[in-house]
Amino acid sequence: MDAEGPPTLCDLCLAQVCQSLSSLCSMRADGSMSLIWAPVFPQETADQLLNHMAAKEILNDTTVGIFRSCKELRLRRASIQSCPLSAEAFRLALCPHRLLELDASWVSGGLTGADIVSGLASNPECRSSLQRLSLNGLRLDWESLEANGGIHVGFSSLRGLRMLNLANTDLNDAALEDICNLPHLEMLDISCSAISKLTALLECKNTLRSLIAHRQRHLDMSPAQLLFVFSQLHALKHLDFSEDHFSVDDSDGRDGDETVRQLLEGSPQVLPSLVSLDISGRKRISEAAIRSFVESRSGLVFLGLLATGVSSCDFFSTQKSLKVTGEADENQVCEALRRYRDRECFIREALVHLYSLTTDTDKPQPDVLKLVVSGMQKHPTSLHIHLVATACVFNLTTQDLAQAMPISLLSSTVTQLLNTMKNFPNHQQVQKNCLLALCSDYILQEVPFDKYLAAMLVINWLSSHEDPTLQRMAVAVISILVAKLSTEEMAQFSKDIFIMKQLLAIVQQKAMVGVVDSTLKFALSALWNLTDEMPVAARNFIECRGLELYEEVLESYYTEPSIQQKVLGLLNNIAEVEELQADLMEEDILEHILSLLQDSQHDSIMTWTHLEREMVSYRSFHPFCPLLQTCQPAGVQLWAVWAIHLVCTQNTSHYSSMLEKEGLTELLKALAAHPSTHSDIKGLSDSVLSMVEQHQIHAGAFNNQTAPQRS
Repeated sequence: MDAEGPPTLCDLCLAQVCQSLSSLCSMRADGSMSLIWAPVFPQETADQLLNHMAAKEILNDTTVGIFRSCKELRLRRASIQSCPLSAEAFRLALCPHRLLELDASWVSGGLTGADIVSGLASNPECRSSLQRLSLNGLRLDWESLEANGGIHVGFSSLRGLRMLNLANTDLNDAALEDICNLPHLEMLDISCSAISKLTALLECKNTLRSLIAHRQRHLDMSPAQLLFVFSQLHALKHLDFSEDHFSVDDSDGRDGDETVRQLLEGSPQVLPSLVSLDISGRKRISEAAIRSFVESRSGLVFLGLLATGVSSCDFFSTQKSLKVTGEADENQVCEALRRYRDRECFIREALVHLYSLTTDTDKPQPDVLKLVVSGMQKHPTSLHIHLVATACVFNLTTQDLAQAMPISLLSSTVTQLLNTMKNFPNHQQVQKNCLLALCSDYILQEVPFDKYLAAMLVINWLSSHEDPTLQRMAVAVISILVAKLSTEEMAQFSKDIFIMKQLLAIVQQKAMVGVVDSTLKFALSALWNLTDEMPVAARNFIECRGLELYEEVLESYYTEPSIQQKVLGLLNNIAEVEELQADLMEEDILEHILSLLQDSQHDSIMTWTHLEREMVSYRSFHPFCPLLQTCQPAGVQLWAVWAIHLVCTQNTSHYSSMLEKEGLTELLKALAAHPSTHSDIKGLSDSVLSMVEQHQIHAGAFNNQTAPQRS
């Protein structure tokens, strides 16, 4: 059973609302949506609806209009992360609410930090109610606001703020001074900003409990000045002064490294109440200094040491309550993946070490896989992350490991692999890693994902690569995926003559040297499925000179039943297309077919290899009806019954129902009872009928067990 369980009823209802917005709303004159009618939503449900819309990427200037109805939809904790919103849409829809929290990280659509602050400050209730604000990744851009006639309203106007995230912004010293006048400020993130001085922090030294100052490139303070500021922050419990080790050379960040060294080696009276310290990426740190620092601060529960070279210190084995990010073991690496989700440099570093740690793993680790996928989702354009992450995915899902994973996790994992293939189409190793992870019977057969997209991505990759091992895997994946496509998807897939050319080229390549390998068999299976009840694909096959190639294959592989069955299967598909039947009236092909349909060839069909996995699928058995008539030659009957028997043994429940519905069970009964029917045909017919009967018995028993009982 899936460990994550089914979605909640609330989630299902909110998803339905999101899907039906257009029918539930009318349009205002300005193009925004308004709910035609709505009850008063429970407050938390209104927050959840906004979050659902943002997560599904449907929150924009048009749809956010429904939240102008402040009485029915009362927002308190709002997230518009990464949504395309304009300043006007934000002002009209969100600013009238009495917000407690707002996450506007990485919003697009022209909305700036200045727009958000001035909009929120225009609501007197928000000035005092708003406690948490995240503007990560935005331009503050006070200048544009003033140039357009707006009034410069600083952060200090939002007097209730306790948490403020301004990472990856153009925050400057003047704005920091304004922020530090907030009377209740407890948590501040100024990572990757333009700050040059931290002296302003002294204004909030008695309230600031958490300071995140990752990658402070523009700091212009000596180690002594920095250490003095830190030493005065009496309420500080959490300090992050880490550095991006990939983007600095030995001269950059030297003052920061020296500050950290002095902090570690200095007096225990500096930051004595520290609970967590993150100095990942810092250089020139000694194990002795780390030991001394930890021993003098009994309350320390977290230490960030990734890419410092000291995370493998033996001392940590005695610190059971201390969590550490580093590379010494899997626990440290996973802690890094959890804590540094937003930081590309650290996710990249952690994944490199995770790959080494999981290369020979034989233990299912769904929690670790989830962390890897999360890192990929958070950094969709980072080649460095996806190169290593896809290799980690393969390590964590190879062999039988995938079968122990929750289906929903595997589904999101494969979806992410497909996104990676789309985003990095020309990077051979990334594509190879994705293909290695996809080439799993269990994943391809049991996990729900966009099979059509996967088939298109793999066939496109195949066109530019000829490595035999990878070619075999790619063709294997395609042959299974093609059998899983819906009728509509197959119709779209089969229209592309490029796909036909690719598969026929592989068959020709193998036939020229006369090899019988899995690549050839997979390619023939894919072509067989591709032409099943698809006249366009059958026509493409003929236009690409497939008949001439298959004639050569029949001649070259006359002693290979496993090849013959796939070739004859496709030719049977061609024969079902009336306007193409004339193309089959070619003497050499007919001679090969007729020779295989002679009674003496019954044994060859009966010895064809039984396929354990489903590589062929039928959308209907109607084309078999004329082949099962008692007047048909025995070879024709045997071929038809063998094909039906094959798919029924692989997917009994599906095909048993189809046989009953389309009337083939009666034809099989008549064939089995006819005195002139060959014994092999009777045996296969009886076997199919037995499977249908057993399926009916089991289905009936299940229905009886699950039927409601009368009291």
